[in-house]
Amino acid sequence: EPIVSTAKENDAETVAHRNVKTSDPAIKVVVMKSKAQEIDSAIILRGQTEAAREVEVRAETSGKVISAPLRKGNFVKENQLLCQLDPGARENKLSDTLAQLAEAESRVPETQARLNEAESYLEEAQINFNAAERLAKEGYASEARVAATEAAVRSAEAGVATAMAGFKATRSRIQTAEAAVAAARKEIDRLTLKAPFKGLLESDTAEIGSLLQPGNLCATVIQLNPIKVVGFVAEVDMPRVKVGAPARAELLAGKIVNGTVTFLSRSAD
Repeated sequence: EPIVSTAKENDAETVAHRNVKTSDPAIKVVVMKSKAQEIDSAIILRGQTEAAREVEVRAETSGKVISAPLRKGNFVKENQLLCQLDPGARENKLSDTLAQLAEAESRVPETQARLNEAESYLEEAQINFNAAERLAKEGYASEARVAATEAAVRSAEAGVATAMAGFKATRSRIQTAEAAVAAARKEIDRLTLKAPFKGLLESDTAEIGSLLQPGNLCATVIQLNPIKVVGFVAEVDMPRVKVGAPARAELLAGKIVNGTVTFLSRSAD
């Protein structure tokens, strides 16, 4: 039955008590304030470590290796020389293309002057023709003079067209020479094979004196930081793995590394 406690207005305290049996032993309890919290549900996987990036540095042109080899296991910096190829006659070709470019550029003032001169003749011929035509209408010039000035205009127009064609041909030779220079410089750049990023040599670089053809391997570079851990999850546990979830790996050497899930394959191994 409930214990009833009542108090009337202006009373100090009025309490109704009821006798309770104390024959039963007391029971101790522990009270803890409950808070909602997330409980980890980990999945243990088997797998192996892999390099985050691995690049095979291959030759883009042919040439004999003239640089001393680097042995596998060495750390290399970004843009560090791995293989240097013999330039051969490539530098002479670059010099020739530069000379052709300079010769073509030297003709620009001449062709520009010819074009300006031809345009000036055309302007003068047009003025003479207009004047002759106006005088002919007023009866002060003959038809022969008008025809002569008109012929001069046609001749000046032909001269402008010829000068313009020469000017355009010069510009075309300049563009061709510029393309040849760029190609020669690109070919020389291909003689130097460098590390694309900071990493570790997974293989020896090409031996000095060996001939590399386009596509031949110079060296293999791998990046070890960050490292990639690849694990294999059972199909039944697939729904429990999410991209972005925290992950922890214990390496064979006993080292513990932490990271996040970055990729979940949809195809089975």
